[in-house]
Amino acid sequence: MRILSGIQPSGPLHIGNYFGMMQPAIALQAEGEALYFIADYHALTTLRNAKTLRANSHRVALDFLACGLDPERATLFRHSDVPQVTELAWILSTVAPMGLLERATSYKDKLARGMSANVGLFSYPILMAADILIYDSDVVPVGKDQKQHIEITRDLAVKMNETFGQVFKLPEARIRAATETVPGIDGQKMSKSYGNNIDIFGDEKETRKRVMSIVTDSTPVEAPKDPERSAIVELYSLFASKDELANMKGQFKEIVHRQCSRARREAR
Repeated sequence: MRILSGIQPSGPLHIGNYFGMMQPAIALQAEGEALYFIADYHALTTLRNAKTLRANSHRVALDFLACGLDPERATLFRHSDVPQVTELAWILSTVAPMGLLERATSYKDKLARGMSANVGLFSYPILMAADILIYDSDVVPVGKDQKQHIEITRDLAVKMNETFGQVFKLPEARIRAATETVPGIDGQKMSKSYGNNIDIFGDEKETRKRVMSIVTDSTPVEAPKDPERSAIVELYSLFASKDELANMKGQFKEIVHRQCSRARREAR
């Protein structure tokens, strides 16, 4: 089984990167031939300073190794060191229906967040498809937000096979079951582009500041709090054991009970 995944060096890696891509990728390196790349081509949609991009790429490599990537079992390489990928991306673009890309939710989300529209951002799924298909990948570990890109990759592979014969395998997405999307400090999907991230190896003071700024809710202090709708509980669940998570949820409910009891006494 060949496993393929990539990660952008657009900034310091955060816990969304870790739980969405890195942890599943590290686990899968024991199950087959693992190919993991630093996606510097992809990062060009938002980062165009060459010195920063090189520094970020170096840091991503170090962080990945620190988190458990084993060079004896997995190959870690830089996207731009394989120029044939962009050649394949062009070939794929000649069979890619416009409607397929226009339906990509990631592009729409980025525009809604204020990112500038450009062709690279729009055609991002085609380059991602080239990344996957050029290595005859069987499995691609991704977060749920990237599942649509794997579906687009499969659609493009089918188009190519229909046009040129049986050329490509159809890859399968491997999505971590424990979480769908890692929330950022604002409750939305965690992303460097959105500035709502908590870095894996961030400065302690800055990390504490970000954790303390996690959005809770807008209800009054005395109002009930639902642990099932709390970003704090959701983030904690990524790290905690079942018992630890149950304890936190119990504390939330106990706080709610005490608040409700106090509110009733004051109302009398």
